[in-house]
Amino acid sequence: MSEALPGERVEDKSLGELVALASSNISNLVRAEMDLAKLELKSDAKKAALGSVMFSIAALIGGLIVILLSIAAAYGLVALGIWHWAAFLIVSGVYLLLAAVLIGIGYLRIRKIDGAKRTRQTLKDDLSMLRHRGDPGDTPALKD
Repeated sequence: MSEALPGERVEDKSLGELVALASSNISNLVRAEMDLAKLELKSDAKKAALGSVMFSIAALIGGLIVILLSIAAAYGLVALGIWHWAAFLIVSGVYLLLAAVLIGIGYLRIRKIDGAKRTRQTLKDDLSMLRHRGDPGDTPALKD
């Protein structure tokens, strides 16, 4: 492809050369934008990885804290005069109830997922339109 030389006038180029030059410039621009996007995404990926490591460590520490507080709660019940086995059973029962409530809430939330109904419908409409393209009088009506 011919590049525009520094002293060369655009008016002196043929239409084919101008199209080739524009195509080359667009290609270079797209390539530069892709390189910039890669650099930005690489930087963001490093930040996200570091952030996820920090969240993982915090979750581990949080889990240890829950275990220690559970033991403390059981021994608090023991201090109130409850047998050791019963105190630990009560604390475990509280966690079992909490887990059941969270599972119930999660189940109800998952049941509300639509599964991209509108997208599936528009894809079906598009495929139907493409199948019937060219059939006289079978043009599907547009929906809002």
